[in-house]
Amino acid sequence: MRIGELAERAGTSTRALRYYEQRGLLSARRTSSGYRDYDEDDARQVREIRALLGIGFDLEETRPFVECLRAGHDAGDECPASLAVYRRKLAELDACIDRMQAIRAHLAGQLEQTERAHAGGSAERAPGPATPAVTAAATLPEPPEPRCALTSGPPAAPAASTKESR
Repeated sequence: MRIGELAERAGTSTRALRYYEQRGLLSARRTSSGYRDYDEDDARQVREIRALLGIGFDLEETRPFVECLRAGHDAGDECPASLAVYRRKLAELDACIDRMQAIRAHLAGQLEQTERAHAGGSAERAPGPATPAVTAAATLPEPPEPRCALTSGPPAAPAASTKESR
């Protein structure tokens, strides 16, 4: 199949496929006229990449899964290197969850403290400037590295047309 058909089947762009090829995650054979030619194994590898990117893996983290498929395994996570990526990703998620729980606890404490300080006295006080609250950032511990983010790394490749290209 040509690049446009693979892009359509995998739900991505031809530009993304060229980027995966540039990064060594996808290998294209060439027809006698110079067009890229892919097969079902390539489509499977791209689906694996897209699925992992969709759950927050960065492009380089997909490499062991693609290599596992290339080695003939039925699933990309059957190889030790893929399992190591799963373990590392779980550790990152646990660190992010811990960080978010610490932030939540801090904010809940700030809210409780502020509500207690202003309870009952707000109606009897003369209008004036509010007492400045302590900012959350000033009293929180330094974040663990890497910082928690909803997505990891830059996008796989910018979206583009799936128009046929060599």
